[in-house]
Amino acid sequence: MRVVIVGAGQAGAALAAKLRALGHQGEIVMLGDEPAPPYQRPPLSKAYLLGEMEEERLWLRSPEFWADTAIDLRLGQPVTAIDPAARTVMVGGEALAYDHLALTTGSTPRRLPDAIGGGLEGVYTVRTLADVDAMRAEFQPSRRVIIVGGGYIGLEAAAVASKLGLLVTVLEMAPRILQRVASPETSAHMRALHQAHGVTLLEATGLDRLEGTNRVTGAVLKDGRVLPADFVIVGVGITPDTRLAEAAGLTLDNGIATDAFGRTSDPAIWAAGDCASFPWQGGRLRLESVGNAIDMAEAVAANILGAAQPYEAMPWFWSDQFDLKLQIAGLNTSYDRVVTRPGEGEAVSFWYYRGETLLAVDAMNDARAYMVGKRLIEGGKSPAPDLVVGTADLKALLKA
Repeated sequence: MRVVIVGAGQAGAALAAKLRALGHQGEIVMLGDEPAPPYQRPPLSKAYLLGEMEEERLWLRSPEFWADTAIDLRLGQPVTAIDPAARTVMVGGEALAYDHLALTTGSTPRRLPDAIGGGLEGVYTVRTLADVDAMRAEFQPSRRVIIVGGGYIGLEAAAVASKLGLLVTVLEMAPRILQRVASPETSAHMRALHQAHGVTLLEATGLDRLEGTNRVTGAVLKDGRVLPADFVIVGVGITPDTRLAEAAGLTLDNGIATDAFGRTSDPAIWAAGDCASFPWQGGRLRLESVGNAIDMAEAVAANILGAAQPYEAMPWFWSDQFDLKLQIAGLNTSYDRVVTRPGEGEAVSFWYYRGETLLAVDAMNDARAYMVGKRLIEGGKSPAPDLVVGTADLKALLKA
């Protein structure tokens, strides 16, 4: 049985490795459109951009691993089409047959339209190794960088630029940074952190256009102000890469729609990671995280081999900015109350509730709050908010 994996990122690598770990003896072909072997993406906007991590340390596995496990890793070979009827994918002019096909195509960054200057030189996104390599020379002390978007990617890039001595301005169209993903309390904490390090945050501020002849020289805001810039980083979110799936006629629903087992509308095609949406709590969910990429890919690998086990998502995320580690457990969707628990020193955690149900925890430099919160959420336990605030030893909540 030949399994072909389209996409050589975190999910693709996890799926291939899990197939072998579970004893699959048939062919595994993994097709990646980038020339680099499977690598970690989170450090790109942190340690790698700072120059604290070499490229080889980004790699998920050593080059020998793929050969030793007989995984046919083909790099720099984008798939151009899927033929579900023939069960083939087109790659490099070859029709490669599959018994099972796994789509781990990930996501693509949203870009600014060319009409407002998105195509000018000096305008970058942060998604791939090539993206970061292209912009690294720009990070010189005293240069002016404008970051469009106050989400996690934008704020991580802002933190790196500030640490390297650049003059940093973040533009956020929404009333506050992190509005889509975090509470006002978390936003306020991160705002204070960045401002303490000299980052200028312009919230509720829209971008009208970037200006420059060939290379960007500045940003014109909706209110008419003009900000000079030596370069610009765009961090306005990502979209699932569903191009191949759509052309093949697969069902889409905020990504490639799968059932509870990771199977798409075609019984021989599976999907996992950023590109896939799956049933969750009576609706559908698509998660953009390393944890989901690994966990869902491993679940799909098992189900390809006949496990028939539904994927149970346990969301968790993290972000490193300056000397702060933000760790997030759960999803705060539809919360109606946030409880603040001070930790030791400057540590703090914010606990999200909907009614009496604990939904999520944002922990700032508070690993214990994160771990306890994660275990409570995964165990379906919801301690009363006053206990979260008043209990001296958080671990006691696990025994209640």
